Amino acid sequence: MASIEPSKLDRMKRSFGNDAALDEVFIVLSIGAGLIATLGLLANSPAVVIGAMVVAPWIMPLRAAAFAVLFGDIPLLTRSLRTLFVGVCATTFLSIVLGKLAGLPQFGSEVAARTSPNLLDLGIALVAGGLATYAKLRSDAVSSLAGTAIAVALVPPVCVMGLLLSHAYWEDALGAGLLFATNLLGILTGGLVLMACRDSYFRQELKRSHLGAASFALTGLLLIPLGTSFINLLSQARQESTRDSVEKTIEQFLTQQTLTFGDKEKVDVERVDIDWEQNPPVVQVMVRVADPERPTFKQVSAVQEEINKRQGLRFRLVVQRTAIDIVGPKEKPNTQTPISKKLIDSNTQPFNETEPIDGARTFKEVPKIDNMPFLDNMQPLMNDNKNSPNSTSELEEIKAEEELSLDIQPTGKTLD
Repeated sequence: MASIEPSKLDRMKRSFGNDAALDEVFIVLSIGAGLIATLGLLANSPAVVIGAMVVAPWIMPLRAAAFAVLFGDIPLLTRSLRTLFVGVCATTFLSIVLGKLAGLPQFGSEVAARTSPNLLDLGIALVAGGLATYAKLRSDAVSSLAGTAIAVALVPPVCVMGLLLSHAYWEDALGAGLLFATNLLGILTGGLVLMACRDSYFRQELKRSHLGAASFALTGLLLIPLGTSFINLLSQARQESTRDSVEKTIEQFLTQQTLTFGDKEKVDVERVDIDWEQNPPVVQVMVRVADPERPTFKQVSAVQEEINKRQGLRFRLVVQRTAIDIVGPKEKPNTQTPISKKLIDSNTQPFNETEPIDGARTFKEVPKIDNMPFLDNMQPLMNDNKNSPNSTSELEEIKAEEELSLDIQPTGKTLD
């Protein structure tokens, strides 16, 4: 029968007892981690939230609780859970207060990411709990403790729960609480499994432990909500993948294939939605078309057939078209002459940069146009203006005469 030295077992009990202590260090680190995590969640900063995970000391009473469960040490288990309970209550209270003071109308993605746990979170917690316990049993593996704390988050879910409670988001707060419970039981169960796998004496103790059986049972109960969430996650991922594939198929028909809704210049796909509630699912495509007669019923049917063939699932394609009018007069193309070619080329080709002058900014040389045909057509009009009484030369002569009359006014008289 496997056994362990009493002196070694006593040293382990004292060491785990120190981890379960509710002392000043635990309280200060818990409050600091709670403040950092809450502020990081309000700022929607992943880096700040990760920093809070490293500071948080909650994984130590949890691995002490795993040891207490294994050996049926009720006093040690009580102290471990009490220490953890104080940290959770203090952090939740701080998060509620900060959430009220901040008064944000809505929270960012860092909060939303911690409201719907699934089986993946439980798997992470199990592995992290085993590594945390291994780092306790092997002093040369203690460097992995910080990484373990980052991998499985205990403080951020509690802070998320407090923030959501401050805004009365009860359902999302329940999801954050479920994530915390998942991490807590995952770490506890992972620690039990690691100790049982590492030593035959621990394995025999685990078989006789009623608390260990209760821990596994509670973890098993989490499989129901976590499994449901994981199935929903997979279903959503499949739907998104199918939607992207269907949208890609439609775009290929519009831009590459010969069987299309019409000219791609005249058809613009604005949106593609799939209604999965109907059987078969309905693919709703909204397009803008220049030709109100397109796409035709035959074209839509052909695209639907191709989608069903590629996806292996029957879909019903519905196209909602919005006709647009292209307004603009028509004009004959320009005749190719040397003058017109030079004028057009000067406006379509890039300017040549000139050599910069010392101390001056570089500038671009404007193309020089020697002849402009439209000026020749304006020449008769300019000649007529010269002969008109309102021409520029006559106005200058009138102005000169007025100035001369002012100069010859007799002295002593004033002008009105």
